[in-house]
Amino acid sequence: MNCSVVIPVYKGQETLPGLIERLGRVLPGLAEAYEVLLVNDGSPDGSWEVIRRLSQDHPWVRGINLLRNYGQHNATLCGVRAARYEVIVTMDDDLQHPPEELPHLLAKLEEGYDVVYGIPRRQPHNWWRNGFSTFTKAVLSSVMGIRTVRDIGSFRAFRAHLRQAFENFDSPELILDVLLSWGTTRFASVPVEQAPRSNGASNYNLRKLAQMAFMVLTGFSTAPLRLASIIGFVFTLLGVAAFLYVVIVYFTAGSIPGFPFLASLISLFSGAQLFALGIIGEYLARIFDRTAARPCYAIGETTGERLE
Repeated sequence: MNCSVVIPVYKGQETLPGLIERLGRVLPGLAEAYEVLLVNDGSPDGSWEVIRRLSQDHPWVRGINLLRNYGQHNATLCGVRAARYEVIVTMDDDLQHPPEELPHLLAKLEEGYDVVYGIPRRQPHNWWRNGFSTFTKAVLSSVMGIRTVRDIGSFRAFRAHLRQAFENFDSPELILDVLLSWGTTRFASVPVEQAPRSNGASNYNLRKLAQMAFMVLTGFSTAPLRLASIIGFVFTLLGVAAFLYVVIVYFTAGSIPGFPFLASLISLFSGAQLFALGIIGEYLARIFDRTAARPCYAIGETTGERLE
């Protein structure tokens, strides 16, 4: 088995040397040929200088420097497309994904799966962060159509031939897990240890998790549009019921309360209309992004062996 390890890098100058040192001890026992691709995602620190030095010291390390920050999934996709071997592993640069856990992922992959996630045995965050993260992953697995896989993360191993399913994908907003689901349904997960973060803080706060969940829904699913249609239908039924109520009260009581009743109906239906228009607006924004021909990423410089 030959293996490519793809690592998106953002503010990783402190952790990269230790990570490469540990990978250098683990990978020779797992693969006949291997490489590590460090994709610098517009880091504001000295990460690129560290990557250049590591690629000089280790012939199996390759560096890719993006022109600016494009996001974790975009940087990972860049590395995935540049990988040369038949098995690709993705992991974070902050040492929370121990390289020593790689044998568990690859062993599960050898059982006949195409994608294997390494899921921490213990959730590392507080209850609200873990709860919202679980909700986001549930939304993601629903969009992927792989309802048996609820454990999704950035520590994953998959077969490189899955790239054929999204080789022509070109949009600035992407979720790598959804792209992988376009090529297979054979997903699995294994429990792994997750080390505490040794440097800095997570870039995924509550706001970013909410944005990701909404982007997944409106970028890769038509479920919100169907929800807007259902809400419109329900409010149409409510409108018919209100009309019948007005007619019945008029012929039985002779009059109905005027302004309060009318104001409540206007507020109700205006809210439903604005909700539906907002959903449609989100889809129009996704269409605009994909027709504007903005790339997923742009490469500024590379180190190590020449990219093919």
